[in-house]
Amino acid sequence: MPINYSTTVRNAKLDAVETAIGTSPILRIRSGSKPATCASADTGTVLATMTLPSDWMAAAASSSKAKSGTWSDTSADATGTAGHFRIYDSTGTTCHIQGSITATGGGGDMTLDTTSITSGGTITVSTFTLNAGNA
Repeated sequence: MPINYSTTVRNAKLDAVETAIGTSPILRIRSGSKPATCASADTGTVLATMTLPSDWMAAAASSSKAKSGTWSDTSADATGTAGHFRIYDSTGTTCHIQGSITATGGGGDMTLDTTSITSGGTITVSTFTLNAGNA
């Protein structure tokens, strides 16, 4: 049987993620499939790089933690199809979170207004939410 945590503990775990990564992390949207782990080398082409807001996630509630503020890049780095993302600390050197990307409604770990990115174009993250298990 799995271990169960209260909602209070699950919320604290989620809030600890934002604390550990720190303020103003770097989000890189890349083409292709995500690497096996955050410790694995980058894969794909960097399509967009953005510095997230200082307070980039809302406070956890009901075992969920959603993005806070606007996550947008007004000048994409390259042309291609977004396949995955990586969130790094503010230095851009240590990957802490990675996942899949789809267009809004596609069920990815992060959704964009469109996955078709054009160099110099605008990219907007529609949704990004962390959820805690073991209810």
